[in-house]
Amino acid sequence: MAAATFRGAVVRAAGAPLGIEPVTFDEPDGASVLVRVTACGLCHSDLHFMAGTSGRDFPYLVGHEVTGVVERVGPAAGGLRPGDTVVVAPMVACGTCRQCRAGRAPACPAKLPRNPAGRLADGAAANRVLGIGGLAERVVLPARQLVPVDPRVPPQVAALLGCAVPSGFGAAVNTAAVGPADDVVVIGCGGVGVAAVAGAAHAGARRVVAVDTNPRRLPAAQRFGATEVVDAGRIDAVEAVREITGGAGADVVIDAVGGSRTFTAALAMRGPGSRVVVVGAPQPGEVAEVGLRQLFLTGGGVQVSIWGDCVAGRDIPLLADLYLSGKLPLDAGETFGFGAAAEGYHSLEAGEALRPVVVF
Repeated sequence: MAAATFRGAVVRAAGAPLGIEPVTFDEPDGASVLVRVTACGLCHSDLHFMAGTSGRDFPYLVGHEVTGVVERVGPAAGGLRPGDTVVVAPMVACGTCRQCRAGRAPACPAKLPRNPAGRLADGAAANRVLGIGGLAERVVLPARQLVPVDPRVPPQVAALLGCAVPSGFGAAVNTAAVGPADDVVVIGCGGVGVAAVAGAAHAGARRVVAVDTNPRRLPAAQRFGATEVVDAGRIDAVEAVREITGGAGADVVIDAVGGSRTFTAALAMRGPGSRVVVVGAPQPGEVAEVGLRQLFLTGGGVQVSIWGDCVAGRDIPLLADLYLSGKLPLDAGETFGFGAAAEGYHSLEAGEALRPVVVF
């Protein structure tokens, strides 16, 4: 089988510098598709893989928030044509398992595809972060992971529709099912958090309270629809939420950070019958103490939202349409060239960039 070689962003070991190396994949065959990448978002999930805290199968080809243009399609890749603008869905239901047959596509156990590794020049296998490895000039993926979108969406915006935006927006709209009677709190105003704010606002929430320890992120939360903001680095966030809600607590608390500290805060902010939604990923081995009696007496529940419980073919085009209609303000991202990807990741880790994007 013929092979295609292009440059990709590779990390060889935990904590090692990010390098740009040639990576080789088999040309599209069957239902696979070759996509020329036009932009790739930089995400905290990539940082966890690069640090060795989300896996140890180095070397890794990083990047998973990807948009691009179809260049070649395999003979069984129906529905896609060269020239199509697509967004890569990191999760897509298999369509055949028990959960899928029951109409519960977000619960599909096979929704995170494990695609074949690329080959580096020294023969090492470059494992793809989240099965994508899209911080590269090109990527070869199954057609079912590629969702066509309106080409009017700029690449630096379309890339974010692959992970950060559906994860946050879907956590509010799909998982929490926010409604007009709800007071919603979002903890963490990074890329996922501000998308959760936007989702809650889109669903018509009565209040949307954005909480972050970094005050530089709060203006972005207001642009995305927050009615109140709380600088948790300056004041007690739990007390502030209680005051804003008249002592009742929130109806929905979305933890867009993940971890014991923010989860404990979320439980303290909730009101009777409320929903706590965890969309931020905790570190391996992290635990939190939960007062079961208090949890029982207040009712409601705790939900985990994986990729916003989105259905790729439904939700990615919806988000693109919301952007084009001016209802989703996604133009404020920071962009970097491919050669400056390491700088972009550093900016993300330091909290300087809300959601950096590499534009090719």
